[in-house]
Amino acid sequence: MGDILTPEERERYDIIRACIDGDLTNAEAGARLRITIRQVRRLKRAVEEHAEAGAVHGSRGRVSNRANDPRVVSAIVSFLKHAKHRDFGPTFAKEQLAKKGIVLGVETLRTLMINEGLWKVRQRRGPAIHREWRERMGMHGELVQFDGSYHDWFEDGTEQCLLAAIDDATGVVPRAVFDENEGVHAVFRFWWEYIKEHGRPVAVYLDKFSTYKVNHKNAVDNAEMMTQFERAMRELDIKLIKANSPEAKGRIERLFGTLQDRLVKEMRLRDIDARDAANSFLDTEYLPDHNVRFAVDAQHEGDAHRPLTEKLCARLPAIFSVQSMRNVNNDFTIRFKNRWFQLSATQDTTVYKSDVVTTEERLDGTIHVRLKETYLAYTELPDRPTRVRMRVTALTKEKPRWKPPAGHPWRRAAAAEADRKNSKRLRNAR
Repeated sequence: MGDILTPEERERYDIIRACIDGDLTNAEAGARLRITIRQVRRLKRAVEEHAEAGAVHGSRGRVSNRANDPRVVSAIVSFLKHAKHRDFGPTFAKEQLAKKGIVLGVETLRTLMINEGLWKVRQRRGPAIHREWRERMGMHGELVQFDGSYHDWFEDGTEQCLLAAIDDATGVVPRAVFDENEGVHAVFRFWWEYIKEHGRPVAVYLDKFSTYKVNHKNAVDNAEMMTQFERAMRELDIKLIKANSPEAKGRIERLFGTLQDRLVKEMRLRDIDARDAANSFLDTEYLPDHNVRFAVDAQHEGDAHRPLTEKLCARLPAIFSVQSMRNVNNDFTIRFKNRWFQLSATQDTTVYKSDVVTTEERLDGTIHVRLKETYLAYTELPDRPTRVRMRVTALTKEKPRWKPPAGHPWRRAAAAEADRKNSKRLRNAR
């Protein structure tokens, strides 16, 4: 019988045997075995009755009542070894198995995956630099962290850009969208929709330097993007806070880490590999589930978002436009990106030569020209206009008395207006 005992069992038997022989008291035996006196008495009876076998635990060699069915284990292993599930972690795998009716604990599944070589144990490493933990904001809408992430989201070998915002107080992700890049137009589209749906947050937390990564190969549409964004947020009365390090805006950084793990796998399971389908999935399925799973309650009830006024609503197209300053030339033309615009002869405000006007490149592709708060009427010229000495000091609501030469845009505009009136008169005469 001696060969069936493990070293631990042999030690247990020897101590109990010494206790039976009177060499040790029950208390001394219990202290050495780290068991109670009651357990010592039970072991003494077992050894007296069964000799060395009495020191062996009764469940040794028996299948545990909590052991998993081998068929279930086989099904789990087959599931995890599937090509689409190759990089599932224990937590995510547990959720996906539950959808198939296989309910298993995370740690049980982790152990199974380690035994099958499907999961590698990672040593926990503390932070290299101690950083003080910043307490969350107290109310939803007080602070929104915002950033973009370039990643191989569709697993096709190309980088796509995901823009996302996360509420600091609750961890709710109010909006996330795939777009062309982190350029000014994409960022403006993001925030226009955000503000229309949720209102204006008190503050936005983002990178300090090169916030929208204009040096990235995909973000080439505007080198002044941050300036444009600052100007738009100023007009909306939204404070910008710039982080000194990625760790400072840790919530959005951790969010992208979670999305690069979970969202990629969820889209893979649904064969989503295009931007429109991914955005639809984000909006209707993924984000609602993500927010239920990861959001927390704010310290204070309420919503700090400020609703849009009618005046701000009307100004949104202008606010979310790329604005540049230009001078009015002596012939009342404006040059903008090698395009030429001729101001109309009559305007709703007085326009002088050399006045500084603002050009607005709006998200719908149109260009508007503004002098202070008044928008100016213009026509775009097909090419650079011929220089004309115009004896006009300023454009006003009244038509100038100066007669432009043939072929001048004002003459063409007047002829077009006359043709329009004649056509209307003929239609009415019929």
